[in-house]
Amino acid sequence: MATENKNLSDYDKTTIPNAKNFRFGIVVSEWNDTITEGLYNGVYNTLIENQVGQENILRWNVPGSYELIFGCKKMQEQQVDAVIAIGSVIQGETKHFDFVCDAVSQGIKDLNILHNTPVIFCVLTDNTMQQAIDRSGGKHGNKGTEAAIAAIKMAHLNTIS
Repeated sequence: MATENKNLSDYDKTTIPNAKNFRFGIVVSEWNDTITEGLYNGVYNTLIENQVGQENILRWNVPGSYELIFGCKKMQEQQVDAVIAIGSVIQGETKHFDFVCDAVSQGIKDLNILHNTPVIFCVLTDNTMQQAIDRSGGKHGNKGTEAAIAAIKMAHLNTIS
């Protein structure tokens, strides 16, 4: 397990670019909302800790992780510096998990290739609910924190000529 010996919430604040003037869009799946709200809290709190004003954080909800692709595409049109896609897909008894995970990862990859606004992948794809809990503010920290830091860094990278 990749997060076994890592806390997703740990980062060195001295290495983070100034985010004060950046604007962020966050698209949150309503499916598995206990998990996605935990991830959102990690994103939001980290952006605020890094001097992003509340007025520069735009949140939209979509029904599920599959819908994140369209939501993020529309969010890219909102003059934001980076978009964060938040979702949670938990393995069930059917192949639905595989199809959703593949489609969402490929769709977000496509948005990054086709457009100039980076989209950060904050979609947990876990085998169990406990794994999702552990990564959305539990014993492994919060993947939302890691995603917010990635968004700040990518927004900064986009300013370099």
